[in-house]
Order: sequence, then structure tokens, then C-alpha cells
Amino acid sequence: MRLLNHLRPFGLLVLRVVLGAVLIAHGEGKLFGGLHPHTAFVATLGMPAWMGYLSAGTEFFGGILLVAGLFTRFVGIAVTIEMLVAIFKVHLKNGLIGGPGHEGYQLPLLVCAIAFSLVSLGAGSISLDWLFGGHKGRG
Repeated sequence: MRLLNHLRPFGLLVLRVVLGAVLIAHGEGKLFGGLHPHTAFVATLGMPAWMGYLSAGTEFFGGILLVAGLFTRFVGIAVTIEMLVAIFKVHLKNGLIGGPGHEGYQLPLLVCAIAFSLVSLGAGSISLDWLFGGHKGRG
């Protein structure tokens, strides 16, 4: 088991990079191709339209930060909150898997779980957080 413990930094790296890439792809489409429709959709959910800008920025720029492993826990908190809102405001009524033309909440739930895991575990030793002192004070 000690050998497997040495894989932890790589496991955290994989979680960060994959989650970051997915978030960048989703955020890029909102920021650079559909910001107005996205903010209008957010408004139809009963939230202020400016939260659409916030969610698109969280996904795109947060994804970049996750890939780099910078401010990982803060981004993880923001993504966790965003995904909980997506689950409860948009996808929950469609069930876990959804159906024809209706996305379920499986993807937001996975993203939420990974983001929360990064909040609790941190970025790991292969990250800018670690390089800039994120490991100090740990045993």
C-alpha cells in the first residue's frame, strides 16, 4: 500500500487536469460563443443575469487555474457551488440519467464530486499551489 500512496500526486494531477479541461471546454462555449444566451437562460431560472457571467468565468478561468494547480481549493469551492446550483435549478427534475432531449444530473454530480474532492485534498505536490507554499504546515 505504501507504493500506491506514492501515486497520490499523480491521481490529484489527473483529477485537476481532466476536470479543468472539461470546465474550459464548457466555459469557452459560453464566454466566446454564447454569453448572451447563457445569461438569458440564467435569468429564466430566477437568478440575476450577471450570474451567467460568473458561471461562464468560473468554468473557463477556473478550469485554467485547475490545470495549473493554482488556487485549487478556492476554484473547487466555486465549482462545487456552481454545480449544486446546476443540479437543483436545471437537471434534478430530469433524474440522474435524463431522457431524450433532457440531460440528467450525472455530469454536474461528477463535476461537483471531483471539485469537492479537490477542496478537501488540495492540488497535490505537482501544482503551483505546492510550489508557492501550499504544503507548509503539513506533517
